[in-house]
Amino acid sequence: MDKETIRVGAISEAMERNNVPASVAVKANGFVFIAGLPPVDHQTGQREICDVVRQTEIVLDNLKAALEAAGSSLEKVVKCTVYITNAGYYDAVNRVYAKYFTGGVYPARTFVTVGSWPREFDVEVDAIALA
Repeated sequence: MDKETIRVGAISEAMERNNVPASVAVKANGFVFIAGLPPVDHQTGQREICDVVRQTEIVLDNLKAALEAAGSSLEKVVKCTVYITNAGYYDAVNRVYAKYFTGGVYPARTFVTVGSWPREFDVEVDAIALA
């Protein structure tokens, strides 16, 4: 199996600094696997305290950056999982999501409500894409 870890700027650095035993992105056998990405700026590693709409924009910008670092793109995403702390955010997240995934052939998606994370934020998205 051909497997390659892809570094994604400050997100990879923050994971290493916090001893998180995971990769932001892994390329393997024609696919790109993107870890759950929180609303942390991928260039600075800083977390912005903001509403769920802005958090979703940051998360999807991170997803785009991670995919591009791996030689892929949003257009090649085949599956996403959206993790959210409140199911009431469903419509707001969908409005943002629809701005990033266009063209009518949307990725398969699961929308999951979770309790919380060890940091203060409300949304995280992971994805699988074609390389």
